[in-house]
Amino acid sequence: MHAMYKHLHANPELSMQEHDTARFIAERLDALGIGNFACGGTGVVGVLRNGDGPVVGFRADTDGLPILEATGLDYASTARGVMADGTEVPVMHGCGHDTHVTTLLAAAELLAGAPESWSGTIVFIFQPGEETAAGAQAMIDDGIWDKAPRPEIIYGQHVMGNEAGTINISIGNAMAMADSLKVTVLGRQSHGSQPQVAIDPIVLGAQMVLRLQTIVSREVHPLKAAVVTVGTFHAGLKENIIPATAEFTLNIRTLEPEVRAQVLAAVRRIILAEAEASGAPQPEIAELYTFPRNYNEPADTEELITAFRAVLGEDKVALVEPMMGSEDFGAFAEAIGVPSVYWMFGGMSREVLDSGEPVPMNHSPFFAPVIEPTLGTGVRAALAAILSKLGK
Repeated sequence: MHAMYKHLHANPELSMQEHDTARFIAERLDALGIGNFACGGTGVVGVLRNGDGPVVGFRADTDGLPILEATGLDYASTARGVMADGTEVPVMHGCGHDTHVTTLLAAAELLAGAPESWSGTIVFIFQPGEETAAGAQAMIDDGIWDKAPRPEIIYGQHVMGNEAGTINISIGNAMAMADSLKVTVLGRQSHGSQPQVAIDPIVLGAQMVLRLQTIVSREVHPLKAAVVTVGTFHAGLKENIIPATAEFTLNIRTLEPEVRAQVLAAVRRIILAEAEASGAPQPEIAELYTFPRNYNEPADTEELITAFRAVLGEDKVALVEPMMGSEDFGAFAEAIGVPSVYWMFGGMSREVLDSGEPVPMNHSPFFAPVIEPTLGTGVRAALAAILSKLGK
């Protein structure tokens, strides 16, 4: 298992380009006698049948990130990749998806080797493109639930920067929905000395950015969660030219569908109204991507917490508040109307956590989960979840 993890860590691939990773997974499933098929481009689905019983799904994501690894590990990535715009970039498993693949393959090996201990069907979902919110939908569009048995519940897990050997889990809302938008502000170009004949998209865009910050503070109920972030703003080429356009991007996080609808409507209202107030053309608003909500069905989650505590110990499983980060995992369950449960398992040693230094978190070039007990915990958690439904 450790060798498999080091191989995957050293050979990451960008979202929706996980060709070698998919081949590695398929070969591993073949060796275990688990039937499998390609789905959603670089996704792989394995189906393990063992007599009568429920059908359970379990998902692991497979893609890396455009990050130059700085961990100093002897199995650190030196891989390179090419982004969709043609830019060549370094690639790193900076979000721990290599641990997800490793732990699910290890769990699959144990389950395939112990048919006497369980009964039913397991659908192993190795999903590409989580980082771009493209992968889950690609697999759904490719007919995963027409080609594989439909599960009655789907599980998933993610390594994080909390203590290795522990699990954090939420009941109900687990992770936020996310919407990303690109706004192109249209103005009228002119010489910087003649603002009277221009419509300045920089000033107009700045007004939009400031006004958008009032959505959370003045429109959303104080006890409801929402985040509106402007992550980029680009305009102009020279200091004495008022440009024709400005462009900014937005990232919006919400936990409740009604709050999401409210915030998205307010974003569009403000952007269009500010443009009209400035006498500018209607701005262009384009959706970049959207992440679904991750919702942990309460009854199934409480059942799973009991199973986790029996396996890992009472003090190793913590109930936590929802995260405002996002995941496309929830799309699999939403597509067929079944419950899902998603949790976080720790990847940092006590020494790192107690060092007094900033803890390298997901998407950091220094993110380096300690191999054990991280991987062992991931495998035990996966087995506990699956066997809570299928175990004899």
